Amino acid sequence: MSLKGKRIFVTGGSRGIGLAIALRAAQDGAQIAIAAKTADPHPKLPGTIFTAAEEIKAAGGEALAIQCDIRDESQIESAIAKTVETLGGLDILINNASAINLTPTLATPAKRFDLMFDVNVRGTFLTSQAAIPHLKESAKQGRNPHILTLSPPLSMKARWFKNHVAYTMAKYGMSMCVLGMAEEFKRDAIAVNALWPRTAIDTAALQMIPGVETNACRKPEILADAAHVILNRPSADCTGNFFVDDEVLASVGVTDLDKYAVVSGTTDFLLDFFLD
Repeated sequence: MSLKGKRIFVTGGSRGIGLAIALRAAQDGAQIAIAAKTADPHPKLPGTIFTAAEEIKAAGGEALAIQCDIRDESQIESAIAKTVETLGGLDILINNASAINLTPTLATPAKRFDLMFDVNVRGTFLTSQAAIPHLKESAKQGRNPHILTLSPPLSMKARWFKNHVAYTMAKYGMSMCVLGMAEEFKRDAIAVNALWPRTAIDTAALQMIPGVETNACRKPEILADAAHVILNRPSADCTGNFFVDDEVLASVGVTDLDKYAVVSGTTDFLLDFFLD
């Protein structure tokens, strides 16, 4: 399996899961556009689009750093256009950018609600919308086009809503994009799938949430390796799935996951949301 020569657009890829997915693809020699908001160093979060690009090059890939706020429709369109012009097309879209705010209803300000819906739902929809015409061209060229969105399986159980209604709706909005677009573009042989972790993942964003014990988490590389498996599957036959990282790896015979643990030997992990 290889992503060599694949032209990939990653949203929110300056750090964390998005960067891990990009680095795994870079090992194969992929061409990767990192589209994220952080061009200047953040006081609390590591990484910029430029440091990410350097890491991608060091890993063996080609990199294009694009400053892009996916709340802005014109910036999305410009970023996709620049990627296609520079790389000669587009084969894979990774909808990774996401905002999180784990607050109950009465403690969720309108600006936080709007941020989550603008980034998670609107951003995913509009980035996919801008990418799809180019992914159709990729399909015509037999280049196995994929959209992979970092969002959970849909579950209409109240337990997943009661503690953070706004966040759950925003993440499920991303998943509904997957559900609908997979069916809508099936005839175009564009794969549209979701990927979600079994356990909490140790990222800089997670570390900013009070009370989270990152020693009970796994590393972003587990999602990167799972994404690598999915993106190598035939796009005409692999669409509309809500994948979970450990299940994807098990499907290719990888069942020893200790290398992904933040602390080797951990067996009692902090489970992520939305998985029954």
